[in-house]
Amino acid sequence: MTAHKSESSSSSLDKFGLAHTPGGGVPSKHRRADLVHHWVPIRDLKPHHRRRILDHLLSLNEHDRYLRFGFLAPLEQLSRYVASIDFRRDEVFGIFSRHLQLLAVAHLAAMPRGHVRGSAMEFGVSVLPDGRGKGLGLRLFQHAITHARNRGASHLVIHALAENAPMLRIATKAGATMEQFGQDAEGWLKLPKDTVATHLESSLQSMAAEAIYRAKYWTAHFSDWLRMLVSSAP
Repeated sequence: MTAHKSESSSSSLDKFGLAHTPGGGVPSKHRRADLVHHWVPIRDLKPHHRRRILDHLLSLNEHDRYLRFGFLAPLEQLSRYVASIDFRRDEVFGIFSRHLQLLAVAHLAAMPRGHVRGSAMEFGVSVLPDGRGKGLGLRLFQHAITHARNRGASHLVIHALAENAPMLRIATKAGATMEQFGQDAEGWLKLPKDTVATHLESSLQSMAAEAIYRAKYWTAHFSDWLRMLVSSAP
C-alpha cells in the first residue's frame, strides 16, 4: 500500500541546501547564511571507532534500538552488526558532543547492484536522547545525500518502521517516494549527479569536522591535566 508519493527532483533537495539551483548556480546569499548558521561538524568514522559506535548503540534504550533496526537488538546482535561494517564499501558518520560523546551515528551502506532503480545506498541513523530536538538526524541525512551522490549512487534508500515518525518525516520532506508494507516503510529518494561543488563540500566538511574534534580533544585533556595539577598542589 502506498502511503505517500511525491516527485523527487533537485529542487526538493535545494530546500535543504544540498543541490545547486536548476540553472547550475550556487544557493542564494540568504541560503548560504542559513547553512552556516545551522552547520554541524560531522566526523567520518573509521574501523578504530567500532568500540565507540557500539557504546553509542548500547546507550539507546530498547525502544530506540527497535526503531533503528526494526527488532529488539541485544548486545550480541549489536556487536555482530558493528563488527560487520565494511568501512571500505560503506561510510559511517558521527556527531560528537563537547565532551566527545558520540551523540549521533549514521550508516550509509552500499546496496547490491542490479536493482531496477539503479545503484543505491541505504541510510540508517540513531541519535541519543541528549542530542534530540536539534536537527542532528536531518543534518546527517543531508550529509549522506552528498556522499551518496559523490559515490555515484542514483538513489538513497530509507528502511524504517511505520511508527518511526522522525525518520519518515525527514525522508518525506526530502521528496522521497514512500511506500508502506504493514509495519514497515521504505523510501526511495532520486539523487542528482555529483558535481565539483558536492566533492568540495564533502572535503571541506570532513577537514573542518576533524579540526573541531581535535580542538575538543585537546581542550578536554588539558582541562583534565589542569585539574590534576591543581588537586596535587600542596
